[in-house]
Amino acid sequence: QVQLVESGGGLVQPGESLRLSCAVSGLMFSGAEMAWFRQAPGSEREFVTWFIWTGVTFYADSVKGRFTVSRDNTKNTWYLQMNSLKPEDTAVYYCAAQPQGDRRYARSYVHWGQGTQVTVSS
Repeated sequence: QVQLVESGGGLVQPGESLRLSCAVSGLMFSGAEMAWFRQAPGSEREFVTWFIWTGVTFYADSVKGRFTVSRDNTKNTWYLQMNSLKPEDTAVYYCAAQPQGDRRYARSYVHWGQGTQVTVSS
């Protein structure tokens, strides 16, 4: 059974940084395809980044150059380093795994975490 557990969210000021974690169980790191999405109140779930275990990554234009994905194989955990945060980055951030379709769309993903809230406000 695949489980994804996000953590690391919080309240920060504009320009500050946060690192989100996605702890993965029940899924082999080798061959895994993962993604981060986010959802602001009243909005649809938005694609942030897609990545596979080989290191290939793809970022949404809105976060390119500010967000970076990394992993710790020993902990079976993926990370989303978010720098230069903006108020428009405020959302619940979700980790997702094993897409079956277009990687940019939430409907393509089979497994989801519970989400972690990120709030960027002065």
